[in-house]
Amino acid sequence: MLRAIYKALWWLIAPVAVVRLLIRSRKERGYREHIGERFGYTRGRLPEDQGPLIWVHAVSVGETRAAQPLIDALLHARPDARILLTHMTPSGRATGEQIFGDRVLRSYLPYDMPHAVRRFLRAWRPSLGLVMETEVWPTLIDECRRGEVPLVLTNARMSARSFKRAAKFGTATREVFGGFSRVLAQSPSDAERLTALGARNVAVLGNLKFDMSTPPALAARGHAWRAAIGARPVWVAASTRENEEELVLQAFAALRDAVPDALLILVPRHPQRFNEVAALVDKANLRLERRSAWAPAASVALSSGQAAVPALSTDVNVLLGDSMGEMGAYYAASDLAFIGGSLLPLGGQNLIEACAVGVPVLIGPHVFNFTQATADAVAAGAAVQVQDPADLGRALRELFADKARRTAMSGAASAFAARHRGATGRTVDVLTALLPE
Repeated sequence: MLRAIYKALWWLIAPVAVVRLLIRSRKERGYREHIGERFGYTRGRLPEDQGPLIWVHAVSVGETRAAQPLIDALLHARPDARILLTHMTPSGRATGEQIFGDRVLRSYLPYDMPHAVRRFLRAWRPSLGLVMETEVWPTLIDECRRGEVPLVLTNARMSARSFKRAAKFGTATREVFGGFSRVLAQSPSDAERLTALGARNVAVLGNLKFDMSTPPALAARGHAWRAAIGARPVWVAASTRENEEELVLQAFAALRDAVPDALLILVPRHPQRFNEVAALVDKANLRLERRSAWAPAASVALSSGQAAVPALSTDVNVLLGDSMGEMGAYYAASDLAFIGGSLLPLGGQNLIEACAVGVPVLIGPHVFNFTQATADAVAAGAAVQVQDPADLGRALRELFADKARRTAMSGAASAFAARHRGATGRTVDVLTALLPE
């Protein structure tokens, strides 16, 4: 009964979803492009005499970047294979195009409606499907099972909060999770919860995000920015969410009382909010510079090691990170990193990338999407968890006043990230065994 209600609801939701795409396209044009793909329509059919097609679904930017080491490793292990990368957001699609170019095929994942999913599977004929982390779509799972397409939940996580919600649906939940061919979990606690929800063939392989690395050119860009900024204390608030920037600016005000020359690099998670966030900074009577205006083209380090960007005025209080795909550079330019999505009950964002760059991390109390990684980073001395904006301001003041502690945290962050690498190789071994020869 629940399955029938779910499918019926999609017929009501789909028209609303299209209207929402058009509304969102006012701020981000990509939402009005390729709408047919969201209903399973794609251009042409693939030749049948080519190698296996591995379909990887990565919702948006974070999942796409996390999938990069895995996709590179799959292409190395099976050079005859083709990769189809699907997304739900234009920013995710743009990130995939930026990272992979024409090395992969790309499409939007269709809405979770039977006919749309069937059209998608008939058009692409994947030999193997991978969905990342928490992407559980009942109709998609059903149709892959009917079409004999092995579907693997990869880099899977299940927070205690999500487990409680899913468990309320009893048998229906067990049928959904039981439809995956394999489930490759990040941690033993994730595996335990997923098994309790009905998942079969569950293995703990670690977190793929530990295998992400900042490309050398991107790190050099960040170092060039830092040279142009000068010796000022610099912290980055990364992947901030709606209503969170006000809290970050409160913490920044407290920091400036003690460290008046501090610079905040503020990087909103969603590009359609750049102008909105700039207005918030102006309202706080802070001097703003946009990264796109400050260093629009010459943003790399010269061979001499000097910055190829103009010096940032010491009057600038906030540098707005209004660019995509440069988070590694923002981390490389900073002394400390606050990870957004965590001061409000939004689940947090990935702190691993900052640790891998060797930047000490501050993170709020709401980290249910990254519970294990956060706990491990704090235990390793790589991160400090704060409770509210006042606590964030205090932690920033203390760390900027204690260079020895920052240096120790930096080393701990790098060691923490290195210690947990290797999930990609283990995952590739499992996945390639599911592919046809």
